[in-house]
Amino acid sequence: MEKAVVRFAPSPTGNLHIGGARTALFNYLFARKNGGPSSELGASKFILRIEDTDKERSKPEYEQNILDGLKWLGLEYDEIYYQSKRTAIYREYLEKLIENGGAYVSKEEVKEAGQRAEVIRLKNQGKKITFQDLIRGEVEMDTADLGDFVIAKDLETPIFHFTNVVDDLLMGITHIIRGEDHISNTPRQILIGEALAANGLAPVSELAYAHIPLILAPDRSKLSKRHGAVALTEYKEDGYLPAALINFLATLGWSPQAAGLEQEILSLEELIKYFQLEQVQKSGAIFNLEKLDWFNREYIKRLPEVELLAEIKKHFPNRDEKVLRRLLPEITSRIKNFADLNEQSGSGEWDYFFEAPELAKELLRDPAPLSQIIKLISDLGESEVDFTAEKIKTAIWDYATSEGRGKVLWPMRVALSGRAQSADPFTIAAIIGKEETIKRLTHALNF
Repeated sequence: MEKAVVRFAPSPTGNLHIGGARTALFNYLFARKNGGPSSELGASKFILRIEDTDKERSKPEYEQNILDGLKWLGLEYDEIYYQSKRTAIYREYLEKLIENGGAYVSKEEVKEAGQRAEVIRLKNQGKKITFQDLIRGEVEMDTADLGDFVIAKDLETPIFHFTNVVDDLLMGITHIIRGEDHISNTPRQILIGEALAANGLAPVSELAYAHIPLILAPDRSKLSKRHGAVALTEYKEDGYLPAALINFLATLGWSPQAAGLEQEILSLEELIKYFQLEQVQKSGAIFNLEKLDWFNREYIKRLPEVELLAEIKKHFPNRDEKVLRRLLPEITSRIKNFADLNEQSGSGEWDYFFEAPELAKELLRDPAPLSQIIKLISDLGESEVDFTAEKIKTAIWDYATSEGRGKVLWPMRVALSGRAQSADPFTIAAIIGKEETIKRLTHALNF
């Protein structure tokens, strides 16, 4: 494709949610795949259009939430427009359309006030509209039932359908990629575009449409907050990584298998390479929080150690960094997002890695085997290479097997963690180091 100009057009009447983020992503992937802006064609664009004409409900904090969400996800737009700053443009087109006979002013009864008000209606020929949808194929709708529909409350207050069409034409939009709940809006917007073209106010529209499936709850009901329909910022606050969320959102309606891929972990660059709008499914996309957790866990494991350590340190202030670094594999195997660490560290789940535990006599039982364990561990080297979980296990295993593994390993676990349930004693020993291990074992033996 030579050129693709698409737009994500949120209304700042609420925070950016999962559905909006997925729509933005699909538009972004399509634009970047088809010629832009880093390609040789350099013509494609991903436009952000803030539809803030609803003055009562549009709020600056929602607008900022949208901008912050896109930035966090890494979806960089090429241009940004605000409909509230384009009122004069809409007025000009409304006036010319009325002047040329494509629309007219109609007096309407206002029930609440008991008065009559003027609105602007489009003259509708009442014909059948057929358009090609890249996902759903040919779609045909009869517009006769629409009658002459309202396109503006007055010259200063155009409605959603009119502003969208004018902006799409003036901005050179080539593809409208949006949720399937907008299919019913398409006939009205096509009629408006045709009216503008027929009256010499715009070129004949050659827009392509793609209506992506709605995101549904696991029981195929409408997605609700209970199933994950929360603001994007909540996922950020809960410790999800943007790359994981991007990868997950891409699979809501599209599958890597459709592109002949076996792997599910795909970077944004790989998604741009393999994503095909025509491969998006027609049926609803199921939001599976467990799948998102899986993606996030995998991305956490793939973080460079420097980044991972920096994030982990936020949840373990004033803890020994050397121990933290050794603890990273253990932590990443037991969390799905970084918010899990708030609860775990708050409950003291990791404390025994950083400080010697208090011992309970009834839990320790028979500490006698600790004497031999201390001797075996003392013979191991001091360095991290010599004092690994595997080498510690090898040094103790034959003794534990001959004496009874439960009899030997139980007091070792309790001595090192103070708990009946913990990481295995070999892992604990390797993380806290040889000196601290012998110190704790000796204390338990004496205790």
